[in-house]
Amino acid sequence: MSSITKLTPSQLRQVADLKEKIAAWEKELNQLLGSSAKAAVASVVAKAPKKKGGMSAAGKAKVAAAQKARWAKINAAKSAVKPAASAAKVAAVAKPAKKKFVMSAAAKAKISAAAKARWAKIKAAKK
Repeated sequence: MSSITKLTPSQLRQVADLKEKIAAWEKELNQLLGSSAKAAVASVVAKAPKKKGGMSAAGKAKVAAAQKARWAKINAAKSAVKPAASAAKVAAVAKPAKKKFVMSAAAKAKISAAAKARWAKIKAAKK
């Protein structure tokens, strides 16, 4: 089949005429068959089975049982460690909180002045 760009104007007219005829025949066919054909096509499409999840009920039950067993194991380990953990909490509470570093106003002013001088130098170099 040739490309559409290689067709002559008369061939393009023939293609357009054929497409119009096909569209008219499709319209006529739809009128003859009526809505019953459309309903039949729709029912075939609607009856197509939808894909569901790939896991069976037995598989889900196995996964749930395994997860419960994991959580039981974790909770058992937590309850065994609990007395030691409470002693660690008491030791942690006894320590004073670390003092937050605060910069003095003079140090902030010095840093700000240095930054302003750097930017002034950069801006002057661009001019």
